[in-house]
Amino acid sequence: MALWQGKSKRKTSGGRRRYARKKRKFEIGREQQYASVGDTKRKLYRTRGGKSSKVRVLGAEYVNVVDPKTRKTKRVKVVTVRTNPANPHFVQRNIITMGATIQTEIGEARVTSRPGQDGTINAVLVKSAK
Repeated sequence: MALWQGKSKRKTSGGRRRYARKKRKFEIGREQQYASVGDTKRKLYRTRGGKSSKVRVLGAEYVNVVDPKTRKTKRVKVVTVRTNPANPHFVQRNIITMGATIQTEIGEARVTSRPGQDGTINAVLVKSAK
């Protein structure tokens, strides 16, 4: 079953919206595929307009972590997901989304990028493991 990203049949007031047309192919959304901790795996997606394309991270072994004190960026291995405000069940499944706190080799870091949109995982160091 396809996801539809068009307008609802109901208004915010609860009234009925009468359409002058049916659903269109360009209004179809994509099924959610989450980035998890594991072997590096990416998927390219075609987008409308221009020459752009989206890269979705399906698996991530490494993450770019910025240390705010030294202002240096390191490519560090991900150990596990600690917390995820998007969904508490994502912690058990090791799913990485924006805002998730991940455990890395150098400490805990908060994810600042969108793995489903950007094609990379960037994070800011919150607590160093020293």
